[in-house]
Amino acid sequence: MSARQPLRRLAFAALLAATAGMAHAACSGRLYLTFDTGNMRHAELIAEILARHQARATFFVANEKTLRGDHALDQSWAPYWQARVAEGHAFGSHTWRHGSFRQDSGGQTRYRLMNGKTENLGADAICTEIRQPDTRFRELTGRPLDPLWRAPGGRTTPATLKAAQACGYRHVGWAPAGFLGDELPSETYPNQLLVDRAVGNLKDGDIVMAHLGIWSRQEPFAPALDQLLDRLQARGFCFATLAPAAGTVGR
Repeated sequence: MSARQPLRRLAFAALLAATAGMAHAACSGRLYLTFDTGNMRHAELIAEILARHQARATFFVANEKTLRGDHALDQSWAPYWQARVAEGHAFGSHTWRHGSFRQDSGGQTRYRLMNGKTENLGADAICTEIRQPDTRFRELTGRPLDPLWRAPGGRTTPATLKAAQACGYRHVGWAPAGFLGDELPSETYPNQLLVDRAVGNLKDGDIVMAHLGIWSRQEPFAPALDQLLDRLQARGFCFATLAPAAGTVGR
C-alpha cells in the first residue's frame, strides 16, 4: 500500500461527509410518503417515480384483489415486493382482508368485509388479521413487516388499537394535508387541484397517504405523483420511511 492511499481514503471520506452535510442542510422539511395496496394498477409506475426521485416510502400491504385478477400478496407479486425491499422502503400491515373495523361491543369488534359480510372479532382474531400480511410478506421476500399497521379507511376502535398494540403493532394514520385524494372523483377533484393543494398545505413531519391503484377514480392520480414530488423537493422537502422506533405515528 502506498503512503498516499490512506490520505486518499481520508479525503474521500471527508468528501462523503461534506456531501451528506450539504444534503441534510438542503432538506428544510421531512415528509413520510405512504402507499396502501389498493388494486395495484399503478404499482410499477409509482415504484419508478419513487426511484427517479430517490424517495423512500412506507407501503401498507393487504391481500387485496388486483386489476390483474389475482391478489396483492399472491406469489405472482413476489418480484415486485422483493424489488421494493431491495430499494430500502419500509412496510406495514394493512390487515389481511382489508375489512373495516366498525364498533366494539361485548368484548368483540364488528368487522365489515369488502363483500359486505360482517364478522365479530375478539382480540386474538384482530391480532391474526393484522399479523397475517406480516407472515405472508416474510414468505414472499424473506423480510418481516415493520411493527406498524394502518386500518383500512383509517377506522379504528379502542379494542382494535389495544389488541394491535398487545401483539406488537402501532397504528399509523396520516396528516389532514397528507390525504392526497386519489380516491376522490376526478370530475370534481382533478389531478392538478390535488397536486396544488398538497404542495400548498403539506408541512414538516406530515404523513402522506395514497394508493397503488384505485378502482373508482377515472383519471388516475399516480401519473401526477411525478409533478408532486418535483414540487415538494423544490420546496426543500426530503422523504423518509416511518421508523418503527419513532414516537406516536400519525396525526
